[in-house]
Amino acid sequence: MLSQTTPFYAHPFDDDKLKEECGVFGIVGLQDAANFVALGLHALQHRGQEAGGIVSYDPEMGFNSARRFGYVRDNFTKESLMKTLPGKIAIGHVRYSTTGNKGNTAIRDVQPFFGEFSLGGCAIAHNGNLTNALQLRKELISAGSIFQSSSDSECIIHLIARSFQATLPERLKDALRRVEGAFSIVSMTRTKLIGVRDPLGVRPLVLGKIGDGWVLSSETCALDIIGAEFIREVEPGEMIIATENGIESSYPFEKRAPRPCIFERVYFSRPDSILGGQSVYETRRRIGVELAKEAPVDADLVCPVPDSGTPAAIGYAQQSGIPYAMGIIRNQYMGRTFIEPTEQIRNMGVRLKLNVNRALIKGKRVILVDDSVVRGTTSRKIKEMILDAGALEVHFRIASPPTMWPCFYGVDTPDRDKLLAATMSPAEMCKHLNVASLEFVSLDGLYRACGIDAGRNNTCPEYCDACFSGEYPVRPSDKLNAGFKLQESKK
Repeated sequence: MLSQTTPFYAHPFDDDKLKEECGVFGIVGLQDAANFVALGLHALQHRGQEAGGIVSYDPEMGFNSARRFGYVRDNFTKESLMKTLPGKIAIGHVRYSTTGNKGNTAIRDVQPFFGEFSLGGCAIAHNGNLTNALQLRKELISAGSIFQSSSDSECIIHLIARSFQATLPERLKDALRRVEGAFSIVSMTRTKLIGVRDPLGVRPLVLGKIGDGWVLSSETCALDIIGAEFIREVEPGEMIIATENGIESSYPFEKRAPRPCIFERVYFSRPDSILGGQSVYETRRRIGVELAKEAPVDADLVCPVPDSGTPAAIGYAQQSGIPYAMGIIRNQYMGRTFIEPTEQIRNMGVRLKLNVNRALIKGKRVILVDDSVVRGTTSRKIKEMILDAGALEVHFRIASPPTMWPCFYGVDTPDRDKLLAATMSPAEMCKHLNVASLEFVSLDGLYRACGIDAGRNNTCPEYCDACFSGEYPVRPSDKLNAGFKLQESKK
């Protein structure tokens, strides 16, 4: 059921999915750069549907910005707006709030953020989360800083302002050495497009090229939409400065073993993107293969929970030999103007978005493959729909390990006591959901699907898997100060 405050165009089960943090995009060296940024943000819309913004620079008009609530397609496709964003350099951001005033966003919280400094103007768009932002904010306010937003990202602007370095890129480096947590940043000055990734590389960032221009993006799928060539990933701990004359690279942070977010592979990134040299779609298909090996069950159909469960369901069907079928159909056209969201309509909940293929499901034993279980409300309601359509049995297979711990690196995760897997064993969860069986892919199986044949190595894991393991690669200082308890070390 949608709440009174839930946007009607949102997915009916948004409260039972981990939110996709944010997406960033920037370009330098092409006329009307903001138009290309708008296209890139459209491709990254899955990473944030709450709001978006673009900043551009033109020598005659200076810096210009536009920030709007809602989808890119509803705002940044208007010629009248895009004419206010001229220039050959621009950056943009799509947002789902993970810190600050969640659920009640003010326009001042929408990125990119901009500051006018003694060395000139600088805009910044941030994907990730700073785990010491509250501590930094208190220090900065005590020292005289005046904040305009509730976002953790604004701390970076104030740290830039207080740096004594000789150039804006050097000031940005100086500022980022003060922060903890995850950051993939796209920033711009009048002539420079800057990309920075934190030393662990938790959040993705890639470099592309189109004609004489350079592009930075959260994902490769956004390069595809503008016809840009994917050059490479920005490496963990790397800063890239791109101008019309080329690119420079430096490594301003202490080197650490990379720990990119493994949930990007499971859910966040678009399946047509490339991460770590691997197809996201193929990784998800292989997760389904591992799941079928680890958790076989006698059934008639393998059905995905659309759309994120589709590649894993295909892999499960291929490995098990059980036919793949679209047992649940997603209505792609339920937009915000569909109908006035009365209480009667809200009570329809999932049926506005998903519908069961009754003729296919009736009399069948069905395996439902989904990407994750968070609170469990989605799984229960979809199971009821399948049984109401005449299915004999419902077996859930989950393409990630149990989500037992909150993420503090740029994902909006419920408190730990709201995570079903943190309060129940898999057997208890199965009984709670009232399904015939429930199985998750193991952490080792997930690592194998990501190309690490030996599975997870506890002494030096390849990915950040804190949401599954509780092992946080960056100390969540603000949360610990607020009373959050880490699990005891297993070593």
